[in-house]
Amino acid sequence: MEAFFFGYQAFTAKADEMLARRGLSRVHHRILFFIGKYPGLSMKQLLGYLGVSKQALNTPLRQLLEMHLVQSLTAEDDKRKRLLGFTAEGAKLELALRREQAKLLQRAFTEAGETAVDGWLQVNLALGHSLPGTLSSEQD
Repeated sequence: MEAFFFGYQAFTAKADEMLARRGLSRVHHRILFFIGKYPGLSMKQLLGYLGVSKQALNTPLRQLLEMHLVQSLTAEDDKRKRLLGFTAEGAKLELALRREQAKLLQRAFTEAGETAVDGWLQVNLALGHSLPGTLSSEQD
C-alpha cells in the first residue's frame, strides 16, 4: 500500500503543479484526461467515466469552459446533446500533462523491466475492473 501511495504521489506531482499554476486541480485534470481520450464525448459519457453527479461536475467543467480550455458544442444529430472538446489552448495543456506523466512512466518501465511492466498492467486492469463501467479490455 505504501509503494502504491508514493507511486501515485509521484505520478500526479508534476501534473498537479502544472495545474495549480492555472488555478486548477486534479478534478480538472480528470475532465481533461477523458476529453483527450474521447474527443467529442457527451456530458452523459463524461459523467459515466468520472462516476460523479451533474452537480459535482458543474463547477470544474464551467471553470474549464470559462478559461477557454474546453468547448461544448451541440451535437448535429440531437440538439439537446452537448459534446465536449478542446480549444487549442486546452489541447496544448492536456498534451503537456500527458507527456509529463508518460515520461515518468517510461522511466519507471525501463527501470523495472518488461516482466514487471506486464504485471503492473495486469494489476491496474484488475483494479479497474472492480469499478462498474470502467476499463474494458479495449481501453488502456
